[in-house]
Amino acid sequence: MSTRESSYIHGISPEEQARLGRLNELLNLASLKELSLREGDLVLDVGAGLGQFSRAMARAARRPVVGVERSAEQIAEALRLARSEGEAELIDLRQGDATALPLAPEERRSFDVAHARFLLEHVREPLRVVREMVGAVRPGGRVVLADDDHDLMRLYPSPPGLHEVWEAFVRSFDRLGNDPFVGRRLTGLLHGAGAVPSRITWVFFGGCAGESSFRIVFDNFVEVLRGARDPILGAGIEPAQFEAALEALSAFALRPDAAFWYAMAWAEGRVP
Repeated sequence: MSTRESSYIHGISPEEQARLGRLNELLNLASLKELSLREGDLVLDVGAGLGQFSRAMARAARRPVVGVERSAEQIAEALRLARSEGEAELIDLRQGDATALPLAPEERRSFDVAHARFLLEHVREPLRVVREMVGAVRPGGRVVLADDDHDLMRLYPSPPGLHEVWEAFVRSFDRLGNDPFVGRRLTGLLHGAGAVPSRITWVFFGGCAGESSFRIVFDNFVEVLRGARDPILGAGIEPAQFEAALEALSAFALRPDAAFWYAMAWAEGRVP
C-alpha cells in the first residue's frame, strides 16, 4: 500500500473527480502565473490527479509533462480527458508512489521544475516526497510546493455549527497521520530535503456572493465536507449536528453579503 493510498481523506468517485476538475479550472490560471514556466522547461508533476494542470503546464512550456499519480482510476480518467481534448501527447502519465518516483536513472536530476499541489497534506511522510522531488531536479532547477493550511479558511457571516464540523474535519487528518497545516511549513520541507527556499506567496481562491466564482468555491467546499462525512463523524460530530451545519451552509450561500476566504500556500526552492 502506497503512502497516499493509506491516508487520502477524499474519494476517487466520479463525483469527486468532477469536483477536482472544477477546482482545477479555478486555480490553474493563478497557479500558472506564479510558476512562470519558460518555453522548453521539462516539468515533473507529482500527484498529477486528473492531469488538467499537467497539461496546462505542458502548454505553457511547449513540452510534454511527466505526471506521476498513484490511482489507476485517476490515470484512466486523466487519459480519457486528455484524448477527448486532443491533448494526449502533452502528458506522460505514470502510476507510482510519490515517495519512490517511477523515473529512469537518466531522468533523475534532469527536470527543470518539479511541482506538487494538494499532495503533501495527504501523505504521512511529506519530507520523503520532497526529497524525491529534489532528487529529480537538475542543479539550479526549481521545486514548487503548493498546499493547504486549513487554519486559513474563513466564512462571513459564519454559519452556525460550521466551526465545530470544520474542526472535526481538520482533526480527521491527524487521525490518518497527515498534517492539515502542512502549508505553513513548506519552506521547512524544502530546506530539509536539500533545496534552498527562494520564494513564498499565497494563491487566493474564494469569493463573495456577487462574484461568478462564488458558487464554484462554495459548492466545492460543501462537497469536501460531504465526502469526508465518515471521518468527521469519527472525530466526534453527531450525524444530526453534521446535517444541521450543512443546512446552515445552504442558508449562508443565499446571503447577499456571504464571503468565502481561503488561500493556498505556495513555496519554491532552488536545487543546489
